[in-house]
Parts: sequence; structure tokens; C-alpha cells
Amino acid sequence: MERMILGYVVLLLGAIAALAVLAERRRRRFEPQPTEDTIFRCGKCAFVYTDDQDVEVSRCPQCGATNEAVEF
Repeated sequence: MERMILGYVVLLLGAIAALAVLAERRRRRFEPQPTEDTIFRCGKCAFVYTDDQDVEVSRCPQCGATNEAVEF
């Protein structure tokens, strides 16, 4: 009798673990990929935009002001 209960518990825990693994795989597949771009925020118009990773100072596409990268 104890083996039967243990078997059910192990089977239930295995099913929960399998569902968790499948849910994580699905979440990663539909989640947007992180970008390598640098984030900038314009000091003049407060527009937030991205530019290439190797750029230290970028020109704002809205107002044309030059800005330095935002560091978190």
C-alpha cells in the first residue's frame, strides 16, 4: 500500500516538473531576445532610443542633440 502511494506521489511530482520545464521552454521561445545596442536618453527632449554597441555619444533622432549612454 505504501509503495502505491509513493508511486502516485512520484508520478505527480514528475508530471509537475515536466510541465514546469515545458512552460519555461515555451516562455523562452516567445520572449524577445535581449539586444546588444546601447540605450540613450536625450537630455533636451527626453526621448529614449538605442544605437550601436560601439557608439559612446549618439545624436537624438527626434531633436538632433548629442547624448551619452545611459548606465544602469
